[in-house]
Amino acid sequence: MTTVRLGTGIGWRPEIADAVEAMPGIDWVEVVAENVCPGHLPDSLLRLRERGVTVVPHGVSLGLGGAERPDEGRLTALAERAAALGSPLVTEHIAFVRAGGPLTATPGVEAGHLLPVPRTRDALAVLCENVRIAQDALPVPLAVENIAALFSWPREEMTEGQFLYELADRTGVRLLIDVANLHTNHVNRGEDPAEALAGLPLEALAYVHVAGGFERDGVWHDSHAHPVPRPVLDILTGLASRVSPPGVLLERDENFPPPAELERELDAIRGAVEAGARSRSEAPAAEGVREPAPVEAADGSARERLALAQTAVLSALVAGTPVPEGFDRTRMRVQARALAAKRADVVARVAPELPVILGDGYRPAFLAYAQTRPMTGGYRHDAMAFVERLLSAGRPEDTRARRELRAWWLDRSGPRPRSHRPVVRLARATRRALLRR
Repeated sequence: MTTVRLGTGIGWRPEIADAVEAMPGIDWVEVVAENVCPGHLPDSLLRLRERGVTVVPHGVSLGLGGAERPDEGRLTALAERAAALGSPLVTEHIAFVRAGGPLTATPGVEAGHLLPVPRTRDALAVLCENVRIAQDALPVPLAVENIAALFSWPREEMTEGQFLYELADRTGVRLLIDVANLHTNHVNRGEDPAEALAGLPLEALAYVHVAGGFERDGVWHDSHAHPVPRPVLDILTGLASRVSPPGVLLERDENFPPPAELERELDAIRGAVEAGARSRSEAPAAEGVREPAPVEAADGSARERLALAQTAVLSALVAGTPVPEGFDRTRMRVQARALAAKRADVVARVAPELPVILGDGYRPAFLAYAQTRPMTGGYRHDAMAFVERLLSAGRPEDTRARRELRAWWLDRSGPRPRSHRPVVRLARATRRALLRR
């Protein structure tokens, strides 16, 4: 498999689309796969493609590390985006994002975030099979990313390097190494980034992510909303001292600074790579990866054991059930708060009317709802369920706000938006009066 040389890139987001187009030295961009529609690509992406800029779709919802086999619909959607963008590869995460369902005979729940898989033989067997399924369904090579974690699984059987080496060796999958996530795992899990790099199969490297975050109460939060710190750049230099990265990309998802600041961060990233290259051995780096070894299908018992474990963890994080034995309860509480806060933020973006209607009461009301109400569908469904819960409890207390909230919910709860034409409103009022008789 030939390595694709990408160069220096940045995560394309609608908020910075104009700035990205104007930036010098941008060789490629990455888009969140779920945020683009193959038949209606943004004009900015089309212009970038016409200029020869490579576009790579980056999936966030496949859940390759989950106990269930990858969803065919999600795989088809990812394949369609790769084809529409003319991408040389697609990427996803080594994570689980949902649990429950048929394997546990419990309702399925969504995390709304990427959660770490246990580094165990069961989880590795399931992940390898899921990766193979995804590879067979995609028209271009797949690369998978190591994630940031706020908590560790007890009784793990491998280091991250061993786990990823086994994965690449068994499946031939490429690796997307996020050096910011290595820093996160250093702060949160005590894992030495240098040791992690030494154990990684860097011959399988597809490209590198670089991003910022912040530390609070001894926990590093991988926010993608802050400047890239020096320790992350140092890890990038360490990686570049071992292998020439085919591509390096700056991720920024919110709190976007002025374009000049983004360009300075890109310059710092280039400088970190060049510093690593100066200390690298003159011996040429290996190109491509070995042919994958035969992979036996994960037996049903491995999937069931993993499903039970992941469901227990996710239920503790989003539904208030007891934390499973062996987990750090403090870290689990931090993760639970982070998941709820992200849900509140995303729901506010997909349903911006709710913070307007509820004002300062929106966030505390949503966080209280999220404590015991796990997400079972997408964020739009979550917004509807939240409002339905408020209205059924007779809230908010302000009559006008409650009336506006009810109108918002009714507009979206039917198969079609409610018409505001006077004749239609009169017919609805008449129908409600008749039904009350």
